[in-house]
Amino acid sequence: MFREMRRKKQQLSFEECQEILNNEVRGVLSVIGDNGYPYGIPINYKYSTTENKIYFHGAKKGHKIDAIKMNDKVSFTVFEKGIPVESKRGLDVRSVIIFGRIKFIEDREKTLNICRNISRQFDFADEDFIEGEIKKFANAVACLELIPEHITGKLINES
Repeated sequence: MFREMRRKKQQLSFEECQEILNNEVRGVLSVIGDNGYPYGIPINYKYSTTENKIYFHGAKKGHKIDAIKMNDKVSFTVFEKGIPVESKRGLDVRSVIIFGRIKFIEDREKTLNICRNISRQFDFADEDFIEGEIKKFANAVACLELIPEHITGKLINES
């Protein structure tokens, strides 16, 4: 159903993909937008290793929400900043792409916990700040759950 990676020597293991998903906090969620055009949104996320699911939060209305209601198939891309390698020009960069289906989380307590978990990834967000934001915005927030159908990762050198 999904294509195999053409340059197999660059393919990352599932464990390496999980490492990237656990260590990074931002990616690009791509949906099928208006008039069939792709729509990619930079977005914060939280990956659950135990569930192998990715969680997002955001507004209850907008282009992303409308697109997901029309088609639940999405892709999500995460990549590292890259590391210099002494014997190479450019940086080595690892990336992960996930294809899957996304759904809205209806459970309010689960939604609030996802918001907390996403927020805890950021240095500026202490518990008082997080709870204050939840108190202000809880009624306006939607949470989404991406259920992966295919995960693949790749190492490239950008030179």
